[in-house]
Amino acid sequence: MPSTMIAAVVEKLGQPLVMRELPIPAPRRGEILVKTEACGVCHTDLHAAKGDWPVKPHVPFVPGHEGIGRVIAVGEGVTTVKEGDRVGVPWLYSACGHCEFCRKGWETQCDSAEYGGYTRNGGFAEYILAAAGYVAHIPERIDPLQAAPIVCAGITTYKGVKETEARPGEWIAISGIGGLGHLAVQYAKAMGLHVAAIDVDDGKLAHAKTLGADLVFNAKQGDPAAALKKEIGGGAHGVLITAPSIPAFHQGIAMTRKLGTCVLVGLPPGDFPTPLFDVVLNRITIRGSLVGTRQDMVEALSFAAEGAVKADIELAPLSGINTVLDRLEHGQVPSRVVLDLRNGVQAQAANA
Repeated sequence: MPSTMIAAVVEKLGQPLVMRELPIPAPRRGEILVKTEACGVCHTDLHAAKGDWPVKPHVPFVPGHEGIGRVIAVGEGVTTVKEGDRVGVPWLYSACGHCEFCRKGWETQCDSAEYGGYTRNGGFAEYILAAAGYVAHIPERIDPLQAAPIVCAGITTYKGVKETEARPGEWIAISGIGGLGHLAVQYAKAMGLHVAAIDVDDGKLAHAKTLGADLVFNAKQGDPAAALKKEIGGGAHGVLITAPSIPAFHQGIAMTRKLGTCVLVGLPPGDFPTPLFDVVLNRITIRGSLVGTRQDMVEALSFAAEGAVKADIELAPLSGINTVLDRLEHGQVPSRVVLDLRNGVQAQAANA
């Protein structure tokens, strides 16, 4: 094994990533070393590189929290992963394991949690160091390129659908049919829900229909809440907002049926006023949702392994990461981009 690797590094927030040669880290107790095969690119990576959020990452760091690869070395005390296993290194890099939230199965809320590609170096590199107890175990039936989006976009939308508490046969409205939303449609259908898809792009709405959406509404062509209620009466039992759009948040609450739950996943900057009268009178629940637990990961990957969910992906080389991030910033990525590291940093981009 070589002693150094190539990684795309954020050296200054708000500036392009820099390709650097770094030492390959050695796994310590409880850690593993992964040879990267693929890493998805998430909008969170763009936020991280720009320093958009109140708690900013410390530079320099390597983004990427959808890294997939084979374990090539294990540290002392590792018993749950062995060399040769294919794993994913997700957003939830690790948690303390003993606080109130971890004990209750909500390790995603742990105050001591570490985050892949944010507080710990991530998958925009040829090798990834990972906490063995928190990696995703990737079924061999899933291609590593396809697995990459599932360990973030997949688990995020799967958990979001669950958090609406909509039951089979009921209606869920999904706002934003992009990298997250196109997976949410598939999870919702696989879970037995009727799906209404909302977006401002007719192309994405047409795609939602091919994925099984029962109804589609273009939010630029009228009030989607009124149109939805006219079609199904009363609104959706659950609403999932994946769009990073304040108007979508307003529309989402308006689309929610009495006793329903509106789940917020998108993270646009700013605040939005809540229509208190409607929320109180109709007993609407508004709930934030952040990725998912390790058990949610197992379930989300199981749907993908069975072929019920498949991400639309576009491949790019690690060397092209700045172009990918620029396209993300300007809304030019229709679904998910996956960095293909199987044949090296300069591997040619392709579609899949």
